[in-house]
Amino acid sequence: MRIGPALLVLLAGLTAPAFAQTGDASAPAAGENGRFTMTPAANGFLRLDTRTGTVSLCTVNGGSAECRTAADDRAALTGEIGRLSKRNAELEAQASRSGREPSRVLPNEQDVNRAMDYAERFMRRMMRIMRDENKDPT
Repeated sequence: MRIGPALLVLLAGLTAPAFAQTGDASAPAAGENGRFTMTPAANGFLRLDTRTGTVSLCTVNGGSAECRTAADDRAALTGEIGRLSKRNAELEAQASRSGREPSRVLPNEQDVNRAMDYAERFMRRMMRIMRDENKDPT
């Protein structure tokens, strides 16, 4: 793999401004490498923005670097998470307005009694139908 002097100058140029700032909250602390990390790749290098997580593929053409953001579903996923979180909050508010607790998993005693009454009526009606059919041998 051939990195070349232009790439080294580019890397120095990208990282130098981060270290030149003093007294700034965005300046890297001792032991940190700065905002971007670079990794050699087949056609150039990958640049990772450690603050946002954005990955760019950078190539060196004619002594200048050209970086293109890699395809990433992060924005779509973040949007979907936000949409679902909002929908969840709406449903919880709607459930609390209707008098039911949104986090309750088990039915209360009234719900159980209503279900048992329904099951009992169903079984009695089915047994009556079976008895009536057995009485008529036609």
